[in-house]
Order: sequence, then C-alpha cells, then structure tokens
Amino acid sequence: MRPEGVRPVLLRSHDRSAPFPDPEQADGNLVAIGGDLSRERLLSAYAQGIFPWFGEEDPILWWSPDPRAVLEPSAVHISRSLRKSACNRDWQYHMDSDFAGVIDACAEPRAGQGGTWITPAVRAAYLDLFAAGTAHSIEVYQQGSLVGGLYGVALGGLFFGESMFSRVPDASKLALVLLARHLQHWGFSLIDTQFITPHLQSMGARELPRRDFLQALADLRTQHPPADWKISSSLHEMF
Repeated sequence: MRPEGVRPVLLRSHDRSAPFPDPEQADGNLVAIGGDLSRERLLSAYAQGIFPWFGEEDPILWWSPDPRAVLEPSAVHISRSLRKSACNRDWQYHMDSDFAGVIDACAEPRAGQGGTWITPAVRAAYLDLFAAGTAHSIEVYQQGSLVGGLYGVALGGLFFGESMFSRVPDASKLALVLLARHLQHWGFSLIDTQFITPHLQSMGARELPRRDFLQALADLRTQHPPADWKISSSLHEMF
C-alpha cells in the first residue's frame, strides 16, 4: 500500500545539503518550498525530476507534476504549414550562441500575464548552468535579428525544456523542431515540457504518469550528452 502523500518540505536557504523529498510520494505537484538557486541545488533537483517555478513575489517553489508532459524527439509533429514556413522564409539558427538573449526574451512580458517567473536571480542561476555546460539554448534569426528560441537543461539523455519565445509567427515552433532533430541525432530519448498545453500537444506532446517519468529519468540520466552544442546553419539544410 502506498504511504500517505508527503506535503511540501521547507528548505532553508543556508542549508544546501538538505535533500528534496521523494517526488513519487508527494501529495500533489508541489514538492518543496524555499532553498536557493545554487548550481548544486538546481542539478540535484533536475536529477530527481524537480524544477523551480514561482512568481516574483513568491518564495522559491519546487515542482514535480503528475502527470508530466513530454515529447519524444523522433515523434515531434511538423505541420504542412510549418514546413512551408521553414522553406519559404530566410531563417537561420544557432545553438548556444546567445543564451542570455534567449532567456531575456523569454522573460519579457506576455499578453495575459502579470509578470515573469524569470527574475534576476533565476536569470543568474541559469546563466551559471550555461557556463557549466548544462543549460543550452537554440536561437532562430531572420535578417540577423533574434526572433525566436528556447532554453533548457540537458541531463543524460533527457532535455528539460524551460521556456520559449517567439517574436514572429512559427519561430518558437521551429526552434523546438530543430532542437528535437539534433537531440534525436545525439541519442536523446525525451524532452520534458513540464505541463501539457494545446500548442505542445499539437506538436506531439503527451502525458506520462509521474512514476513513469521518474523511471525514464533514472534510466536516461547516466547517458553522456554531447560536449559541443555550438551549431550554426540555415533552416533550408534541415527541411
């Protein structure tokens, strides 16, 4: 018999050794509150299927949703209109060439949202992960201008997508497709999208029970991702 669900644990910011609770036993999607955004804490969280997400006025909140939304790189759906858009416009893309630009664009206010979870502290934490070679970005350009992209964290054979943005139609979708193609080539098995949305579902995202996601993570996190993510190309070479 499964034990009664564990309520969110309070983590003290000065104690970086305090462990996260087992997400599988969590009573809901929220597993912990507080702590800090140090590299050690973040990497420990991702290794256990946990990620931070909180508002500007909130304490740090740590989540492990049940169910969990994922994409298989080999199964990302490319609509006819998206393929046409990729072939008929002058797009270029890069990987890991402007991580700061991508995270800043993702932090910009969006229609219907009162603020952003990408605070200066969050920005600094993920820039540190980028410097450590764990966080990565993909950037989509038109006529030299950054128009779309996404960033996330790579761990073994799993990529944790964090946020994406689009300044022109289809830019973020193309970033996701391009990422998926490279991840498939490199032997990645899953892209974590955290929660399901109609946009992601249209591109092939599906939901896994948290238990299944955590088991997949345990199997994949021992793989070795590529050391060099720096790629520059035109979309015509990928479609």
